[in-house]
Amino acid sequence: MCYRVAALYQFVALPDFREIREPLLSRCRELGIRGTLLLAQEGINGTVAGEPAAIDTLVEELCQGPLFGGRLGNLELKFSSAAEMPFARMKVRLKKEIVTLKDPGTDPTRTVGTYVDPADWNALIEAPDVVVIDTRNAFEVKMGTFEGAIDPKLKHFSDFRDFVRTELDPGRHKRVAMFCTGGIRCEKASSFMLTQGFGEVFHLKGGILKYLENVPQTESRWKGECFVFDDRVALGHGLSERAREAAEEED
Repeated sequence: MCYRVAALYQFVALPDFREIREPLLSRCRELGIRGTLLLAQEGINGTVAGEPAAIDTLVEELCQGPLFGGRLGNLELKFSSAAEMPFARMKVRLKKEIVTLKDPGTDPTRTVGTYVDPADWNALIEAPDVVVIDTRNAFEVKMGTFEGAIDPKLKHFSDFRDFVRTELDPGRHKRVAMFCTGGIRCEKASSFMLTQGFGEVFHLKGGILKYLENVPQTESRWKGECFVFDDRVALGHGLSERAREAAEEED
C-alpha cells in the first residue's frame, strides 16, 4: 500500500484550540490517520499520513468542516507519499506556539515577509545583494541546503533571535531571503526580522518541500536531501523517499 503524507500549517487565531483537541484526535483515528498535529492559540501545524482517500477527507474537513468553522481557508499543504506508514500513532498536542520562537512580539498573522514562489527562487538567491539564510537546525542543514546559504548553526529554532541580533545588521543586510522545510519557520523568522528593522525580507513559499516538488532537478540549486520528521527521514527531488535510519523527532 502507498500512503499519502500531508504536511500542513496555518497561522490563525484559535482561542478554542484546547476544545478542538479531542474531536480532532478522534476524527483522525476514525480515518486511520497517524502522525502529529500541534494546536496553539496561534494556529495549527503538523504532518499526518494515511490512505489517500482518508487524507483527502481530513483536509476537506479541516478547511470546510465545523471543527474549525472555516478558519483554515488558507491552510498551507504539501503532499508526498510513503511506501510504509511513517508514523507509529496519532497525536494531537497542545502547545504555546506551533513553532517555538519565544518572542511575544512576533505575530505572522499581522506582519510577515514577502512570499517567493519556487519558480522565482533561483533568480532571487542568485542576486548579489541578497543574503540567503537557512533557518533550520544545524543537523538538518548538514543533510542538504541551497548553494551559498548561511547556516546559523541553530540547536533550537528559538536561537534564531540571537543569531539575527548578533550576526545581522539592517543597515548592511538590506535584502534577506530565508527558507525552511515547509515554510512555517520562515513565517515566524520573517515576521521577527521585520520587527527588528530589516526592510526587505523574503521567504520561500511552501519551503524546501514545495521547491523539490516543483523545480526540475536540472534547474535546481538544492544540494543534498531534505530532512523530514518521520520514519522516511529524508526526501529528494520529486519528494522521493531516501532509505535512512530513523532520526529523533524535533523538540
